[in-house]
Amino acid sequence: MAVALLSPPPTLPSPNSQSSLRPRSRRVRVLASCSREPAAGNRGLVVERRCLLISGLMSSFAIALPISESYAAMETDEDVKMNAQVDEINAYSFLYPVELPGKKFSFKWVESRKPERYSSAAPLSPDARQRIVSERVDMIHNVVISVSIGPPNSRFLPSKDKSLWDPKDVADCILSDRSTLKVTTGQRMTESSVLDAHCTEVDGEPYWYYEYLVRKSPTKSAPEPNLFRHNVACTAERDGYLYSLNASTLSKQWESMGPFLQKTVASFRLLPPTDSYVPPYKDPWRFW
Repeated sequence: MAVALLSPPPTLPSPNSQSSLRPRSRRVRVLASCSREPAAGNRGLVVERRCLLISGLMSSFAIALPISESYAAMETDEDVKMNAQVDEINAYSFLYPVELPGKKFSFKWVESRKPERYSSAAPLSPDARQRIVSERVDMIHNVVISVSIGPPNSRFLPSKDKSLWDPKDVADCILSDRSTLKVTTGQRMTESSVLDAHCTEVDGEPYWYYEYLVRKSPTKSAPEPNLFRHNVACTAERDGYLYSLNASTLSKQWESMGPFLQKTVASFRLLPPTDSYVPPYKDPWRFW
């Protein structure tokens, strides 16, 4: 889908400024559950253990996870129910919001792309470097959560030592390969404005977090000329490939939807591979 370059976005904070990815800490209780298809034998036990592990991890998120002031004012004393998605093909997991019981509000998720191997996944750009391996969409509330995989772009990440990677370079690397336009890398990057990028070590591995705006064409439902999609994302590296979870909504809905997407991004983890794991480099010719 072609992306129209419109008027410049409103004045944005510098990449070094305090962003909504790292706001003041407030306490909110999060309820996590794991939805999966019944599995037989050892595979079922493995998934069961992972679900219990994720639920255990969320108990710490409930104490320490930072959220925005606007969300804290609205939901300080309420529970946020979240489900877990575990993708054994690509060995990762994350939590996504499903319900606010106290507000009687629920998301309307549709799994637009079920988890699949890298070789058969839908490309995000003409060069097919970044590919979507899973995606879920709430069309009613204009929210999208997707996971993509692709090799690093040597233009931004020339070193193979990931401990030397700058968070902004990681963000630019991913964004340069996300555009569907048949244009140069530099032109693709002009579609996006990075608000913040930083790195946090999780279980001894670096996870890069970044927040950015993407310019989009007006639609009939949102005809404003300065319409943007507000995104938060997390990227981790394994086997020479970058695994990225991206969550987005319309900029005008960020105050209400953004805190939930921040929780989703904070929960993203690469998992120990099982027998079901398919490395991105395996059978690149296979598309089923």
